[in-house]
Amino acid sequence: MDTELQLNPTPADDAEDSIRFIGNATVLMSYGGFTILTDPTFVHRHEKVDLGHGLHATRLTDPAMEIDDLPPVDLVLLSHFHGDHFDQVAQERLDKSLPVVTTPQARDQLHELGFGSALGLDTWDTATLRKGDRRLRITACPGRHGPGITDFVLPDVMGSVLQADDAAVGTIYVSGDTLMYDDLAQVPQRYPDVDLGLFHLGGTKVLGIMVTMDAEQGIEAVRLIDPRTAIPIHFDDYDVFTSPLSDFTDAAAREGLSDRVVVLERGQTHPLR
Repeated sequence: MDTELQLNPTPADDAEDSIRFIGNATVLMSYGGFTILTDPTFVHRHEKVDLGHGLHATRLTDPAMEIDDLPPVDLVLLSHFHGDHFDQVAQERLDKSLPVVTTPQARDQLHELGFGSALGLDTWDTATLRKGDRRLRITACPGRHGPGITDFVLPDVMGSVLQADDAAVGTIYVSGDTLMYDDLAQVPQRYPDVDLGLFHLGGTKVLGIMVTMDAEQGIEAVRLIDPRTAIPIHFDDYDVFTSPLSDFTDAAAREGLSDRVVVLERGQTHPLR
């Protein structure tokens, strides 16, 4: 299914294509004339976010940018609805008219919070967003937040592929909070030429169960998706992470992948070329 959405122009239309890492899975992306905010979390160090079922996570870092300092944003790309991806600050302070491209489950939850333009995509559905003569396509990719039956009590998750006309790079993959599993093999089958991959790592554990990729799975994912550039995100901002970034970079060095891994400090911008 392909859904089309017309966006209003924003002042950042001619900004250089780039990725700015704000923290956790929150990235500010300028891409093909669109300004995209991913998985917005802006709580500060020591503040807690809701993980559902009475569980919470505590933030260990501060975001590199305050929500009020964001430039005009065209849309939000959301892996799933968890407090460490769409926290109470985002719920209260983001413009509720912003389009949010996410899962159908998260769309329904966002609608209840007043985000009436949230759009839910099933796996392999595509949203085509237009601003004047510019076009951005976002396709939902497979994702699984937990192993076995635990996936049934965790939120639905999606990865995504972004492709914008006249952009500096042709294809961007965002893993979302997924573990490695068989369905991810469909991504490189459909998109064999990924320029940039953003990989959610950290080895998140909830009640002792790993629900996001650790270093080993992250390396496996990089090999599978095979992007020209791989940027790790979502690895140390909350107390539920168990696999530090150094585990991933060490593994990348052992596997001969260091030349394609770009590590961004919070607040650092990586130009897309």
